[in-house]
Amino acid sequence: MSSMNSILARANSVLPVVVLDDASAALPLADALGGQGFSVLEITLRTSAAIDGIRSLAQHGEQTTVGAGTVLSHEQAVVACDAGAQFLVSPGFSQAVHQVAVDRGVPYLAGIATPSEAIAVAGLGYQAAKLFPANVVGGVEMIKALNSVLPELMICPTGGLSLSTMPDYLSQPNVPCVGGSWLVPRGLIHAGEWSALADLAAQTAALVARVPG
Repeated sequence: MSSMNSILARANSVLPVVVLDDASAALPLADALGGQGFSVLEITLRTSAAIDGIRSLAQHGEQTTVGAGTVLSHEQAVVACDAGAQFLVSPGFSQAVHQVAVDRGVPYLAGIATPSEAIAVAGLGYQAAKLFPANVVGGVEMIKALNSVLPELMICPTGGLSLSTMPDYLSQPNVPCVGGSWLVPRGLIHAGEWSALADLAAQTAALVARVPG
């Protein structure tokens, strides 16, 4: 089984946070992003198309690692795992989702917003957590503070990041990856603008390549 840290390491420094309005968009989106090295996708459970999109990628997206995001309940976690989700992501920590992840052997990226939550997640054996909403709870300065007391806990900041702020986050030693919706604008996906999405992915990949370290 892959660990969450190994999945984040494969993400080319950015985990796209995807909102799907049509499950048929999942495969062409994965192709557009994968061509620029972004082969790990988080499909958020915010639309009725999400589960079918996850299932499509799990069955046919051979080069893609697909996870379910915005997983808030035991039922959502079970349905996502049944659809083939290879990891689960929540905006906060959910005991119910944690239990499903343990039972199914699926990596779980739980959200944290405070040092207490970071300590609690690390105490459960997690080696990575999602800082959310990063731009509200201290951003880069919070990540630096967490690194000073929990250097072994890798942080994936999500929430309010952009192409311009991404390098500041990625330059931190405890940030292997950032989560972002800027790489996958919902409107472009809905319109099937795959070339525009590929261009945006290329811009992001070029910026990632220039980040020190």
